[in-house]
Amino acid sequence: MGLDRRRASGKLDLAKPMKTITRLIVGTLLGVAGLGLGSAPAAETRPDIEALRAGTNFIPTRVFSFEEDQRLLEAFRGLRVADVTDGMDAVGLQNIGLMDPSIQPLWRDTQRFTHRFVGIAVTARYVPTQEPPAGTRSIEAYDQWAADWYRTRSSEPFVPLIRPGTALVIEDAPDADVGSIGSNNILVWKKRGCVGVVTSATARDTDEIITEKVPLYFRRPGRGIRPGRNEIESVNRPVVVGGVLVKPGDVIVADGDGVVVVPRDKALAVASYARRILDSDKAARRRLYKELGIPEDDSVR
Repeated sequence: MGLDRRRASGKLDLAKPMKTITRLIVGTLLGVAGLGLGSAPAAETRPDIEALRAGTNFIPTRVFSFEEDQRLLEAFRGLRVADVTDGMDAVGLQNIGLMDPSIQPLWRDTQRFTHRFVGIAVTARYVPTQEPPAGTRSIEAYDQWAADWYRTRSSEPFVPLIRPGTALVIEDAPDADVGSIGSNNILVWKKRGCVGVVTSATARDTDEIITEKVPLYFRRPGRGIRPGRNEIESVNRPVVVGGVLVKPGDVIVADGDGVVVVPRDKALAVASYARRILDSDKAARRRLYKELGIPEDDSVR
């Protein structure tokens, strides 16, 4: 039957042409999706499934020289968390980088403000273990078990990365009553140049750390040792502390107001604005000190 005769009879069948058009459209879309509008064929852009199965990191760790770190630290010298937070706002990073207020300083010095620090992040991540505890065994066997655990499961491979100006940032097993940070190893880190430590979890020997005056920002005291409680998972990879992403090389600023993390790429712009805030604040408070007869202190000098 011709087209005119089908029109006349009211039985024009468009099903076959529409099916053909649909097949063409679908085929074109599949081709575009597979080829990426002229990119390599789909077979060449498929993920390496075996590599993914073996574990893959998607956020690269950038490496910076000691000199680059020192120049950045000089830009942040003396800046407070409040100043830096204002700087973050000014560059479009409102409410970014502010750790949860539960991450607090273990001790505070309100005369010389030595609890404050600015540092460049070196990171480590400890996770809860799936291994059983030591159980009951002889003292000799227990000591050997603990030593093996420290050596093979919960060591400190980040120590060689610590250099002058380092802020050590540790994500730890959040619910384990473990003192990964103590009065001994925190001094080892300080000796290598660590200016302060921040952790999402705990520390022990807190009385001694207060006496040693090493800046420590943490969630709460812990009592137990690492064996049977946690394992090292990674070093100098992104970590989350106080609800905030910390990448190696970021700037860490800590004082009585808490901790703020400044993304490396925005750091100089943040510091520039924060410096204006601090200078203005000091000048205004010096005038008020004079009017009120208050002797100047380190906070306005």
